[in-house]
Amino acid sequence: MTDTYTVLLQPVGVEFEAEDGETILDAAFRQGISLPHGCKEGQCSACKSILLEGEVELKKHSTFALSEMERDADHVLLCCSLAESDVEIELLNFDEELLSKSIAVKEFAGAITGIAKLTSDIRQVDIELERPLKFWAGQYVEITVTTSQGQTITRSFSMANSPLETEKLRFIIKKYPEGKFSNELDDGGIRIGAKVTVKGPYGSCFRREGRQGPVILVGAGSGMSPIWAILNDHLASGEQRDVHFFYGARTRADLFYLDEISSLTAANPNLKFIPVLSEASDDAGWTGEKGFVHEVVDAHLKLLDTDGNGDVYACGPPPMVDALMPVLFMHDFDGDRTFVDRFTVASQPDELQQKLEAVSR
Repeated sequence: MTDTYTVLLQPVGVEFEAEDGETILDAAFRQGISLPHGCKEGQCSACKSILLEGEVELKKHSTFALSEMERDADHVLLCCSLAESDVEIELLNFDEELLSKSIAVKEFAGAITGIAKLTSDIRQVDIELERPLKFWAGQYVEITVTTSQGQTITRSFSMANSPLETEKLRFIIKKYPEGKFSNELDDGGIRIGAKVTVKGPYGSCFRREGRQGPVILVGAGSGMSPIWAILNDHLASGEQRDVHFFYGARTRADLFYLDEISSLTAANPNLKFIPVLSEASDDAGWTGEKGFVHEVVDAHLKLLDTDGNGDVYACGPPPMVDALMPVLFMHDFDGDRTFVDRFTVASQPDELQQKLEAVSR
């Protein structure tokens, strides 16, 4: 019989059970309690908390996420903490709306039903599930597939479709030189008809309802995936708010969904689409915005004069998101109305640790 321990979360007063060998974060997910999280692998600090009572075993993690000094001060990472007794934990970060909209993480069987090339390095993948998956626009899942060569690959991708479509999921995936999943899409290792296991939903960068002020959407690369879901979910909700949709790409050849976006802007006068090209200096035919997307967001926010009244959803490569954050701060956007998802290339913990150490030197 598996031992179970009680986990009490403060200051929210939420209580649940964790099984022996199960991380506290996974135990919460399994029981429909969504806590702040990021990598789920001990490489970021999104789930950092304080152990008030009890004993936990900490699995391997990055010292950038949790330093030795913090460990000595009873700080823990929930994604790496295995309960060894009943425990009481103080959450350093918690979102009451996230807790109220928690959905239990489950596994779903399905199959790939479509693979399409959107640009030179962006792919669209469709998956049909055997039963419905409930999620919020902007969330993501883990997809596990076995290639035709017998290699099992698990990667995390955000849904691009509306939450109203619970059995047919769509994903926008960027191809990276070392990307095992994305490269197999082109090389034939992952084909239409391949069986998959989908686990989720995860993520706290999902659309919030009933707010005031404009909606600011900022994406780049495959960051279009959750932004596209949030945009369409917002439009379907009927909320009458101005939407400013910024999308960063290198050249015109890297833009996609333009016909779909044109149809949406024609049907929704409150929606404005602002594509930004970073490598268009020699493109005489391009009359749109040029430069980096965070710079264009800054210029438009100065004209809008929002005084931070609005919601921001930003999804894409870490450099884009990191460059955007000071811009939002200067325009007085509150942290509790700014939701981000940094898209990183999958790395083994040791590899990522080495990269982080190299950057810090």
